[in-house]
Amino acid sequence: MRERRQGQARATPGPGAACATPAYHVWMRLTVLALIVAATAATPALRADAQQAALTAADSALVGRLLLAEEMRDSLTSAYADGLRHANPLVQVIARRGMLRSRDPIFAERRALPDLPDPPVYIDPAWRLRYRALGAKNENCDELRGALADNNWHVRLRAADLVTQSCANDAALVGVLRTWTKGLPRTAARQRDGISWHAAVHGLTALARAAPAIARAEILYFRTSLNPTVRVYSTRAATTLSDTTTLRKLTSDANDNVKEAAVAGLARVAGHSADDVIIGVLTSSGYQAVRAAATALKATPLRDAALSASIAAAVRLKRDNSETSRDARRALVERIAEFAAPGDWPRIASLGSDVDCTLATFIAELGVKLGDLTTTPHCTPLPITLPADAVRLALGDQSYLRVTMADSSGGGSFIVRLRGDVAPVMAARVLGMAKAGYYNGLTWHRVEPDFVIQGGGTGANEYVGYPRFFRDELGKVPHVRGTLGMSTRGHDTGDGQWFVNLRDNQRLNRDYTIFGEIIEGIDIADGVFEGDVIARMEVVVR
Repeated sequence: MRERRQGQARATPGPGAACATPAYHVWMRLTVLALIVAATAATPALRADAQQAALTAADSALVGRLLLAEEMRDSLTSAYADGLRHANPLVQVIARRGMLRSRDPIFAERRALPDLPDPPVYIDPAWRLRYRALGAKNENCDELRGALADNNWHVRLRAADLVTQSCANDAALVGVLRTWTKGLPRTAARQRDGISWHAAVHGLTALARAAPAIARAEILYFRTSLNPTVRVYSTRAATTLSDTTTLRKLTSDANDNVKEAAVAGLARVAGHSADDVIIGVLTSSGYQAVRAAATALKATPLRDAALSASIAAAVRLKRDNSETSRDARRALVERIAEFAAPGDWPRIASLGSDVDCTLATFIAELGVKLGDLTTTPHCTPLPITLPADAVRLALGDQSYLRVTMADSSGGGSFIVRLRGDVAPVMAARVLGMAKAGYYNGLTWHRVEPDFVIQGGGTGANEYVGYPRFFRDELGKVPHVRGTLGMSTRGHDTGDGQWFVNLRDNQRLNRDYTIFGEIIEGIDIADGVFEGDVIARMEVVVR
């Protein structure tokens, strides 16, 4: 049990909903729906004076109940009815929004809520138009050769990524890429508008496609680099080259991102002939590496070894008590289900008790298949807490963060305004993590210059982040250039990693929560390169 922190509300699933009668459920739904209809008709939009109206401590407590109910996805709480009857239009909106979000994971009825202020409007930098003009596929070697000399490195690297075997006879183009690979620096430090290791690794992967003999001669230098991201790129080149020697070696790398990439490459080029080393990757601590290995072992002929290693890994990851290990653990239980026989059930049974109800149910169903007809799932979801600043942000207070890049990553900073009017709990969680220094020293591990930059994961990858899930708070603020969204791998699976929309990405509106927007320094976000480090993230007063 966790201690209750001052300024936080805390709740665990209680017996009330389960004990209530069906008639009560129907009455509560009809009551709240009637109040929603009335409130919608009465408050088509929020007025500034209504938002600024003074609220009492009791009113703030009610808002806390509303936000906590929404976080728990409790659509039957009496708090919604209390909120919808409240005299303040903002409280009514918070209640109506929480009720609708609780009932519908994709929040289709968000259009019924009042409009919110639009994010700032930013035009694209000129280089992005050149980047975009290269297209998703380009076999025009003359155009690519010209782009390799562009005055912006994002455009240059994009051109290298588009090089294929069709440019193998373009000596000038290959010469540029070869020069890049020869320039691999010993450190990751870079100047503003410049790069570090980026040109060398993009050059290597391009040469693997266009001039494989040259790439083979260079790859040893890359796979032994002290920079783990360089070693990741060496696995990509090795995959293109079908270099199983390099890939097998890198499955035992000290960095789990390198292991993940090596496993993916081996599974692609060697099939199950490399399963002996892939099974060993299941002992890794990084969820991304474990997931990659468990996925690659599907249909392996080494069934017994894979089963024992999968069970051991599943038991170990369960001890982490991390919600965000779900993807890795799901891959493991899929392998367990594939290979287990009735006699294996005693080794598996303990996995049926879990904080993740989905996984607990899966294991219970497996127990029945293996002959234990008494097996039932047993899950105890982790308690849901409300961060201290959530109520304040929901009621209109503004908070700002300055994201400062490390000098070794070009320096500079940008200012973020948190959108408590649409995602108060998520904004408050990010605010609290920033205050605690969580993001200091973390990296932007995903950089797609005409899409998003993404970072804030403790493992510098998609699968390792904050151990507690963030719930979605979908709303009407669109995913336009400069807005901040929470990365997820399915509904309600945010793990503290967030992304900046570098262009309008309105196709993300349906599934990803906006919790903030850049109000100053968009050019710094535009200039981020893969691996750049966040020196610090701090609260600023404006």
